[in-house]
Amino acid sequence: MTGNDAGSSPLSRRSVLTAGGAALAVVLGLSGCAQEDALAQQAKAGDNKNYVAGDGSVTEFAVADRKSPIAIEGKLFDGTAVTAEAFQGKVTVLNFWFAACAPCRVEAPTLEALHQDFKSQGVQFFGVNLRDEKATAEAFDKTFSLTYPSFNDKDGAVLLAVSGLVPPGAVPTTLVLDKQGRVASRVLGEIQKGTLKSLIAAAVAE
Repeated sequence: MTGNDAGSSPLSRRSVLTAGGAALAVVLGLSGCAQEDALAQQAKAGDNKNYVAGDGSVTEFAVADRKSPIAIEGKLFDGTAVTAEAFQGKVTVLNFWFAACAPCRVEAPTLEALHQDFKSQGVQFFGVNLRDEKATAEAFDKTFSLTYPSFNDKDGAVLLAVSGLVPPGAVPTTLVLDKQGRVASRVLGEIQKGTLKSLIAAAVAE
């Protein structure tokens, strides 16, 4: 992509992620413009996998440029209601997934390992399951020995609360929320342990 292309791209200018302030973008492999193009291309490809796999691109948001705390309200698979107040005062990791998503299966053990690494520091992990029935989600948790809970988000309430931050169909996507419940960073696609560990540690240190 040339400098002129980057300056005139409607995607880069209209991106909800960067509206209202410049984000500090750390992009692994592709530019911010290119990652959106890649997602769009996969969405149009019609390859029947029923999800759009991100490319692992990472975006960090400088503290001064973060938007308001996200207003999440939803229910976990065990019936527990969770509101936005649960995200105040703690760093939170939200991972959007469903059982048939191959990258979700690959990264599940890594997420659990990081959950164990950071729980003593008060970091909380939540999955956000977008498609599965309770039995399917519970089977996934058992298969990968996941100990953190997941939202049952078939109605899309949690996804709607992060509209513009999690592209529709882009699974997995992982968000790190700061202690005020604002999005501090985002990974599109399968996570890398070292990368997510650094993003969480940075949020904890703030």
